[in-house]
Amino acid sequence: MTEERKPSIAGVVTVDSRIMHGTPCFTGTRVPVQTLLDYIEDGDTLDNFLRDFEGVKREQAIRFLELAKEQLIECFSS
Repeated sequence: MTEERKPSIAGVVTVDSRIMHGTPCFTGTRVPVQTLLDYIEDGDTLDNFLRDFEGVKREQAIRFLELAKEQLIECFSS
């Protein structure tokens, strides 16, 4: 990840070896970002995910998805 991208992910995702053994989690929670991807993959909605994991803010989840999309597009555009 480039240095310019780090501020945009701050407040969205945290990687800390003391939280879930360093699994990327939504900041301020113990909810792995992979869980959101699993929900979507299984055909579930963002609203269902947010209902099941109340500690994750809607803005965090949306920003995570936006960042993932940007990264994917950048990967294929390079």
